Amino acid sequence: MLTPRRTTTAVAALLGAALLTAPAAAHATTAPHAAPAATAAAATGLDDPAKKDIAMRIVSSAENSSLDWKAQYKYIEDIGDGRGYTAGIIGFCSGTGDMLDLVEYYTQVKPGNVLAKYLPALRKVNGSDSHAGLDPDFTRDWARAAQDPEFKKAQDHERDRVYFNPAVGQGKSDGVGTLGQFIYYDAIVMHGDGGDPTSFRNIRKRALAKAKPPARGGNETAWLNAFLDARVWAMKQEEAHSDTSRVDTAQRVFLKKGNLNLDTPLEWKVYGDSYRIG
Repeated sequence: MLTPRRTTTAVAALLGAALLTAPAAAHATTAPHAAPAATAAAATGLDDPAKKDIAMRIVSSAENSSLDWKAQYKYIEDIGDGRGYTAGIIGFCSGTGDMLDLVEYYTQVKPGNVLAKYLPALRKVNGSDSHAGLDPDFTRDWARAAQDPEFKKAQDHERDRVYFNPAVGQGKSDGVGTLGQFIYYDAIVMHGDGGDPTSFRNIRKRALAKAKPPARGGNETAWLNAFLDARVWAMKQEEAHSDTSRVDTAQRVFLKKGNLNLDTPLEWKVYGDSYRIG
């Protein structure tokens, strides 16, 4: 699961007593340019290659302060969030199991790879922030592995299996368009889909107490606002996620403009930095 890497740099000073948060309640009403659910249903989904690339670039703006998500296969550091090492294009963590799954899959497709020798250590540190058995060479070897096209494919595979495909599938089931599917994707990337109160499924459950998705007869914009309200609540439960600008000055911006298809040009801010696509 991802955590904001900017918290280790410029944003670190904001965490604590002066967190950058914005009230979600102020956005709970339906946007004036809300598109009907039928329009969204006919729109291109986030699984369209061009839209998927946009999704990765927006996520990378929050996680890496860069739109160049393809430069992140080699990324690895411990950002001090209690999840051990965070690495790769989607923030695979040594403490949450998805990094272990990734290295296991990579070893299936390419036995004897440079990371295979760390599997026993990854199994032991899973569920903790420990580096036992990983230091001092794991970060160096991760960067070496990232030069291997098979490792990049493995990262893509696990991103899709664990995060992207479930988010898009749930979005289509709920009748939301490309923006809604992206909103789901960003949430499941950060929070995972486990049984804890701040997981994706429980964020969605919290939203269901306030609104209905289009597949149940609800208004799409009202539903997505309810989901984002629940997402902001979940983010505020953990200090590492407490800066909610990736919602307030990014996803809310697209939603207020009625851009349910996530069409370019797109302009947004994360942690005060401005970004543009198209």
